Amino acid sequence: MPKTKRKTLTRRGSVGKAIVAGVKDRETNGVTASPVAATDSPALQGFVQEHTELGAKVYTDDASAYRDMPGFDHESVNHNAGEYVRNMAHANGIESFWAMLKRDYQGTCHHFSVKHLPLYVNEFAGRRNVRDADTIDQMASVVTGLVGKRLMYRDLVA
Repeated sequence: MPKTKRKTLTRRGSVGKAIVAGVKDRETNGVTASPVAATDSPALQGFVQEHTELGAKVYTDDASAYRDMPGFDHESVNHNAGEYVRNMAHANGIESFWAMLKRDYQGTCHHFSVKHLPLYVNEFAGRRNVRDADTIDQMASVVTGLVGKRLMYRDLVA
């Protein structure tokens, strides 16, 4: 990888990187994540609205994209001020999901192509959602997900 590209990709923020948003349901511990187009308010708030019931409690960090979320009981924590938990307001559950996804990326996959990023993220979220189930239930979940799906090599590389 060229030195200039490495410098761009190793910095913080979304410059030169694909953006993935995620939500975690605290009752079921289920995680939903998928790539989004941008880190602005319409994209991130649209993702939250799509995957969360209106009127639900939503806990986020202090990113400006999450300000003024109508229809939700919204609380945030200010990471820049060293605040990570305030009563029930914290983003630790989804942060652990991101940490595990990054570990999988660095240790197993080494590269997520933008074309196949939704597949990688869905697979990882699915594995995360069935991790507490018994082995037989995990296997049944995988087999259920395989029914009616076929990935041809020519479609994979097209």
